[in-house]
Amino acid sequence: MFIQTESTPNPATLKFLPGQTVLEVGTADFPSADAAGKSPLASRIFAVDGVTGVFFGNDFVTVTKADGVEWDHIKPAILGAVMEHYQSGQPVMADGSADPASGHAEHSGEDAEIVNQIKELLDSRVRPAVAQDGGDITFHGFDRGVVYLHMQGACAGCPSSTLTLKMGIENLLRHYIPEVTEVRPVAV
Repeated sequence: MFIQTESTPNPATLKFLPGQTVLEVGTADFPSADAAGKSPLASRIFAVDGVTGVFFGNDFVTVTKADGVEWDHIKPAILGAVMEHYQSGQPVMADGSADPASGHAEHSGEDAEIVNQIKELLDSRVRPAVAQDGGDITFHGFDRGVVYLHMQGACAGCPSSTLTLKMGIENLLRHYIPEVTEVRPVAV
């Protein structure tokens, strides 16, 4: 098994490509070791000292490291953990814990049509682009023209995430949906 790595715009994260499917559908975010209990793979990666976050996409794993920890020191152990996991035959997610949902928050009411347009643009234009960088962005809410988005994986804590939100996503949404006036990040 050959695992490739790619840098991301966030210097604290690295994207690992195991050359096979990680998640069939959706994404999974593990912002702490406590959250990793439902994933044997995430638990194995969190066992590496210095790992502070793990995120799964369709064909990649994004790992976030602690400040002051060098990639040169932990990258070999992470590669080993990913390889051991795939050789073990264990599932990526424990039975019954795979979440095939879109990752977007539910929203109904008078703004439902606008929210559906927002989600469609996120799914078709934004999410594929941020997945290339090892992250994901999901809809969290819409209130009086303000769209609230949750950033995950490499996007969470990325120095360029504010620029991505304001100059990229906000401009895109405002162009196609006049009711959108602003985009803000939200921590979940």
